[in-house]
Amino acid sequence: MRRPAGSSVSGAALGALALVGSVVAAEPPMGDYLPENTSAAAVTVEKSDAAAAEVVILTQAVAIRETGPMQTVKRFGEVYAFSPATIVVHRDEPTRLRFWNLQPDDEHDVMLVDPKWNVVMKVTLPPLRDTAYVLTFHREGLFPFYCTVHQPAMSGQILVVPPAAAK
Repeated sequence: MRRPAGSSVSGAALGALALVGSVVAAEPPMGDYLPENTSAAAVTVEKSDAAAAEVVILTQAVAIRETGPMQTVKRFGEVYAFSPATIVVHRDEPTRLRFWNLQPDDEHDVMLVDPKWNVVMKVTLPPLRDTAYVLTFHREGLFPFYCTVHQPAMSGQILVVPPAAAK
């Protein structure tokens, strides 16, 4: 989580972090999960080719056993990140999210939650694979996403804003 220098973490932020941990712990170690029923009210997910926009999200090795820095790996373990970590999309605009897992030997996943922290999607990102879905967000707000294996660093957010103004 990034904060401005000199700022402190509020009680609400600590509560949100605790909630993230409980969501991760509560998620069963099973296959992919795509939205249905109540989750689909917030976002629909498809494997279609029809998308108005596209964003490529890379997995990035920040500090790993193979290349170090070893002091960082020893203290924090392996550290990965999503790049970019913040994405802005328009409500009701189908957007293809392409996750490129650039690591040859590490599997990642991505779990997307809605603004109320309900899990709406969880998919596996196999090594050296491009995994793509077309997401259409039906509600505005902040949708956090993260790799459940590599917390707390490997996380991001999707900001859903009003539809683009017609030209």
